[in-house]
Amino acid sequence: MAKRNNLLIFILTIGVFGILNTEMGVIGLLPSIADHFNVSISKAGWLVSVFALTIAVSGPTMPLLFSGINRKKVMLLVLGVFVLGNIVSIFTSNFTTLLIARIIPALFHPIYCSLAFTVAASSVSKEEAPKAVSKVFIGVSAGMVAGVPIASFINSAVSYEAAMAFFAIVNAIVFIATLIVVPSMPVEERVSYGTQLSVLKKSIIWISIVTVILLNSAIFGVYSYLAEYLKTVTNMSPNTITLTLFIFGGANIIGNIVAGRLLTHSAIKTVVSFPLILGAIYSILFFTGQFTIPMAILTFIWGVLAGGIMANINQYLIASSAPEAPDFANGLFISACNVGTTLGAAVGGLFISQIGTQYVVLVGILSLILSLVTILVRNYMYRPTKQLSKSA
Repeated sequence: MAKRNNLLIFILTIGVFGILNTEMGVIGLLPSIADHFNVSISKAGWLVSVFALTIAVSGPTMPLLFSGINRKKVMLLVLGVFVLGNIVSIFTSNFTTLLIARIIPALFHPIYCSLAFTVAASSVSKEEAPKAVSKVFIGVSAGMVAGVPIASFINSAVSYEAAMAFFAIVNAIVFIATLIVVPSMPVEERVSYGTQLSVLKKSIIWISIVTVILLNSAIFGVYSYLAEYLKTVTNMSPNTITLTLFIFGGANIIGNIVAGRLLTHSAIKTVVSFPLILGAIYSILFFTGQFTIPMAILTFIWGVLAGGIMANINQYLIASSAPEAPDFANGLFISACNVGTTLGAAVGGLFISQIGTQYVVLVGILSLILSLVTILVRNYMYRPTKQLSKSA
């Protein structure tokens, strides 16, 4: 039984990696996509921002709509949609078709991710649930960070089409593994829509959502254009750009582990300190971004901080605000993250087209200043919430 559960969690982890990889891997291809489809870099950025905006809209609704259907069938449906979308992306020569081939899978994205957390938690005992969910988060982190340098490397070594094929192959492998290995999972206990939606009456959930939006905007407003920044501002070669993206990716996973441990010991200090330090890093980067070695060192520190914020801190902010509706909270977490990604990528593209690539760092700094305000408001609200729950 334990071996079967471990295999199930492994498949879910790879599945989440494939889904997130399709979403974020395109970041490393934006300069090539701009050339390939003869569009501007800011227009190519729509592939990130529109995908994320679609997830933001479908995040709270789609997991709810599919919550009563056999989980295996739902997972196969989502994976199948992603495989087809990836195949269309390989062969199309039209930018609008490419955009549509990303919008349709994006609608189904939150269903799989939300299900993965729920299924992982329910496949083990209550005590082991956090450990199981943290394993699935490795897939989220790897998809968000490793997908970019891997796609960038395949693109520079082979071609843009080969990089897109990589996304399709990963999702196809998970589809086959799910079909063969994962047992039928009918839904036995279903939490009513009303119970889940009632968490939206709490003001702390809304301030947490705004905070997550701002934090993700701070990261992806700059990171979405990192490949372009390294190319035009730092003047790195394609291979050095790929290596720098790998540095960011590896640092992200370290950040996940570090933030996870820090949150257990001192959640409030961790939530405040990570954005503060990231703001300092962005400020230094603004003045030293044209130098290769300082840029590589700053990218590593930035990666550690971003890794801690993107998954652990953002998830903590929303999950701790709605512990009575974990599934719906997962949907809200995914949605808020993607609103932030959309906002950041859109404003970042605007800064690049209006004042130049090196000024994209200012998007991150402005978002972090605003996020620190909302974090302080949330901390003030959360303390009485904790006291009430203790007295109850």
